[in-house]
Amino acid sequence: MAVNPGVDDELDIKVKRIYEPPSPNDGQRVLIARIWPRGVRKADAALTLWLKTITPSDELRKWFGHEPTRWMEFQQRYRGELDRNSDAVGQLRALLDNGRVTLLYGAQDELHNNAVALADYLSLKG
Repeated sequence: MAVNPGVDDELDIKVKRIYEPPSPNDGQRVLIARIWPRGVRKADAALTLWLKTITPSDELRKWFGHEPTRWMEFQQRYRGELDRNSDAVGQLRALLDNGRVTLLYGAQDELHNNAVALADYLSLKG
């Protein structure tokens, strides 16, 4: 199931768990994870790019711990990290110039994860 809370219609971004099968509607598939997800074969992932450098810092990721009560602050801190990571953000924007991008994540929480926060960031920054 793809979730796109708060994503602007001008950018064609989807958010999807890596454990869901690839679809032709995914467009360019970008894994947003520092560590390869367990149980997923690289050959089956159908990735366009594995963008490890755009993930939250280890410190931020550990602090967040997928606690929904920390979601708002996590997003603010992650946006600050993204503002200082123009190379990785630029790579993603270049892909968006070529059409739909599906941001893939491994977390179980479909609403509170770095791919959702990244999609929101991109839609806010245009």
